[in-house]
This record gives sequence, structure tokens and C-alpha cells, in this order.
Amino acid sequence: QVQLVESGGGLVQAAGSLRLSCAASGRTFSSYVMGWFRQAPGKEREFVAAIKWLGDSTYYADSVKGRFTISRDNAKNTVYLQMISLKPEDTAVYYCAATFVGVGGTYSSTMRWQYWGQGTQVTVSS
Repeated sequence: QVQLVESGGGLVQAAGSLRLSCAASGRTFSSYVMGWFRQAPGKEREFVAAIKWLGDSTYYADSVKGRFTISRDNAKNTVYLQMISLKPEDTAVYYCAATFVGVGGTYSSTMRWQYWGQGTQVTVSS
């Protein structure tokens, strides 16, 4: 059974930074893509970033390019989201997700992802 556990959320002032972590367990993830989504109150869950477990391919939403960096530590089975220059509009619950690399569809669609964490709150004050 796949488990994804996020941590690292909190309250930060605008222009500040945070690093989210996602600890993955339950299987070998070499054939998976790991991702981060976020959901603000009253809004749909939206794609933030993704990274293949093997290789150097990364993908970002336009709204976070240049500010957020997704990375992974294969030895620790952990994926990170480093966030800098945070804005109040980044406030949301951030979710870690996993999908098998062979599944079709765009990474930005929630339908493509099979496994989800419980989420961690990020609040950016102005």
C-alpha cells in the first residue's frame, strides 16, 4: 500500500521561504512520477510541480516557475518542494501525489494521479 506523508507546512510572511517534504513508502518508486498539487479555499486542486523518480525531468506550473523547485532523495524515498519568494496567493493546502510513469494524460490533471497524501497547510501572510 502506497503511503505519502507530507510535512513542512506552516505560516510564513510574504517573500519568505518554506521547504515541504513528502515521505513515500509502500513500494519501489523507480517507475513513478512524483508531484505536488495545491488547493486554496473555494478553488480546485491545481498542479504545482512534478519530477520523475529516475532521471532529471521536472515540470512546473507557470505560476511557480523560478520560485519553486522540486527535487528528490532516492535513498530516503523523499520528494521536496523548495518554495521561495512566497506570495499570499500561494496560500493553500499542498498535496503530494504519485502516478505510474506509464499512465496517460497530462501531469496537470488530477485524474492522472493515483496516490495522494493528506496535505499540509501553507499560509503566506502579506
